[in-house]
Amino acid sequence: MPRCCKGARMPTLLAAAIIVLVAGRQGVLADESGTSFWLLGTYATQAAVPSDPGLSIDATYYSAGASAGRSASFARGGRIEVGLDTASNYILVTPTYTFEPKVLGGQFAFGVTALWGNYASTVSANLAAPSGASISGALGDSMTAFGDLFPTASLKWNSGVNNFMAYVTANVPVGAYDVNRQATVGMGRWALDGGLGYTWFHESKGLEFSTVAGLTYNFMNPYTAYQSGIDLHVEISASYYLTERFLAGAAGYFYQQITADSGPGATLGPFISRVAGVGPQLGYDFALGHRSASLSARGYYEFAGQNRPQGWTAWLTFVVSLGVPGQKATPTP
Repeated sequence: MPRCCKGARMPTLLAAAIIVLVAGRQGVLADESGTSFWLLGTYATQAAVPSDPGLSIDATYYSAGASAGRSASFARGGRIEVGLDTASNYILVTPTYTFEPKVLGGQFAFGVTALWGNYASTVSANLAAPSGASISGALGDSMTAFGDLFPTASLKWNSGVNNFMAYVTANVPVGAYDVNRQATVGMGRWALDGGLGYTWFHESKGLEFSTVAGLTYNFMNPYTAYQSGIDLHVEISASYYLTERFLAGAAGYFYQQITADSGPGATLGPFISRVAGVGPQLGYDFALGHRSASLSARGYYEFAGQNRPQGWTAWLTFVVSLGVPGQKATPTP
């Protein structure tokens, strides 16, 4: 540090600490780093409807932007960071195998999602831990890498226009993660998520309504000694087939943290977060050779955010079934 500035160091540290404490009282981003394991908007139209037996491939482009003002702060790797702007651009590929024999009277499927992409983050200020106190202004970081793996198992049942689903999924922390970096694609911790879904689908009328609700249990991050609380997420969808193949509708989600963050790394206390999102969705079913395929797009505008960044999310998804055509378990009106 230049000699002319040495005398200003302690007042600057004190002022910054006061700013962080005041910001912390107003709002702290719950879930470590202000992000949750569950990608909101994962389930949408016909979520619980059984699929084609055999192998299917789901390829998704996910893009999101979110921000939280200077009145919000959060803990990351022993640091306290104030203000947050994030941008996420991911490619997710999910091979899923759907088994034809019934399991508990339903259709069993298992898949694994692999993620690759870029996560960028900017904070307004950074106050390090007391053991190595340092102050900095706006900082930005970006990482492009492979993320964690997400295995998912599901059971689906069909009875006329009614379809039911139970699922369980997990975060396997094998992706790129660096506790010393501001932006990281991997999460550095295990997570377990499970839930139930329902779809009312009247095929002859072209009407559909779906809802899926789940809970996420986050394990302790061994790198930061931070354990995020239990999260509740609910996703809904309503759509109408305008033609035999083209659908349009609306989708939404609601996220609420229901228990507090904990652990030695949760230095800013037990703060609870929530956010909601709503937007349009479009879908098109078509044949790819002798295989059935679909292309869908949906976007969400977020609101009612509390102690969490909010902004927008967008999904573009292509699905192709490599199973035997004509074996789809279709609901009967």
